[in-house]
This record gives sequence, C-alpha cells and structure tokens, in this order.
Amino acid sequence: MRIEYSKRAAKYIDSLDRPAKQRIKKAIEGLTEQPPKGDIRMLQGFSDGRKRLRVGKYRIIYNYLPSGEVEILYIVNVDSRGDIYK
Repeated sequence: MRIEYSKRAAKYIDSLDRPAKQRIKKAIEGLTEQPPKGDIRMLQGFSDGRKRLRVGKYRIIYNYLPSGEVEILYIVNVDSRGDIYK
C-alpha cells in the first residue's frame, strides 16, 4: 500500500514538533495494516467514504483510493481537533 499526502496535510505535519510528528507518522502507518489500527470513524456528509483517525488532540482525515492493483492511502488533511472540521 502506498501513502500519499495532500499539500495541506504535508505542510501541517512538517510544522509540528518532533514528538507529535512521530506520533502522527506511526498512526498513519497503522492505517496500512489489516484491519487498520486506531480510533477511526466515518465522516458524515461525504460520499467518497472519508474517515477520520484520532491521535490525541490531532485528527487525520483520510481515504483509500484504488489505483489498479495498488491501493493508495490518501491523507486529505491533518489538523488539531478544533480546526479540522471547519
């Protein structure tokens, strides 16, 4: 499985301090396992099957995209709990 980041998500992850960045990267790697690990919920109001992963005070919005034989884990957005859903 391949992991791709949106420009917005990559920029936010780069702005974090090292411990937070490591926690988020580890949580994203847990999404590639079968079944995915973590506190995961479906997001309402999206028809493309977006889900959110809770990592402490951070939320990771992601989606699985089929691309031929390889499945892609696409990280849509990463932000703090209060700002992610705006």
